[in-house]
Amino acid sequence: MAAWWMEVRMTLQEEFSDLPDVAQVTRVCVRLLVAVALGSLLGYERELRGTSAGLRTHMLVALGAALFVLVPIQMGMSVADMSRVLQGVVSGIGFLGAGAIIKLSEEREIRGLTTAASIWLTAAIGIAAGMGREMTAILSTILALLILAAIRHKP
Repeated sequence: MAAWWMEVRMTLQEEFSDLPDVAQVTRVCVRLLVAVALGSLLGYERELRGTSAGLRTHMLVALGAALFVLVPIQMGMSVADMSRVLQGVVSGIGFLGAGAIIKLSEEREIRGLTTAASIWLTAAIGIAAGMGREMTAILSTILALLILAAIRHKP
């Protein structure tokens, strides 16, 4: 019975060995938390405006985008392969953003374009954070918040 337990223990240890040391755990936590925090800032702004995609959506988009690039980086994926991952993320986010766009046929008005753009930008910010470009992600978030606050749509 002890040999069986040792084999199970070793297998579990191998399965959970993708973060082998404190430095790796810290790096992954920082990248994911930065992505979530920055996504929450954009999501909070959108939620204050009463849009269809708010705090939780933006947080999840940023987290997902960060994770989509962080795992391949951990695996040592080549730049060429990483570009294909990024293409897939950008395409997928396009579908999510399209869901935020509503065409009101009676009024011939389209709504949700800014929210769709903020979802798209949130994915890019999550990608930047996931790739270890936290300051670029922070600067992009600040610029986005300035744009959303300073330039208001006039109905």
